[in-house]
Amino acid sequence: MAAHQDMDTSNPAVFVNAELLRMYVGRKVRALVQVIRSENGAVIGKSTDDNQIVVKGSPPGSLTNFVEVIGIADGDKSIRAEVWNNFGDAIDTHNYNQKYKELVVVRT
Repeated sequence: MAAHQDMDTSNPAVFVNAELLRMYVGRKVRALVQVIRSENGAVIGKSTDDNQIVVKGSPPGSLTNFVEVIGIADGDKSIRAEVWNNFGDAIDTHNYNQKYKELVVVRT
């Protein structure tokens, strides 16, 4: 139980891809990103909709090909990450992107 004490359930993260990110600037978001490269303290990646996202913050020592980031959308194409989760080296990004679209339809 102690591991869950830091979980903030009062402000859940919205699932986004690069296209949806602009709608949530200033809010907590969650995104799956394919790591392309790291430069100047940021990770340049590709969202599940094949658009570029810049993730700022302090990633763990080594990253897998795909990472999930949770943080604040600080621009229409960037996230200031608070949490980095390695997701492995192969993921079906098409299915993830379809889920994002379904979530938007349900919310509207």
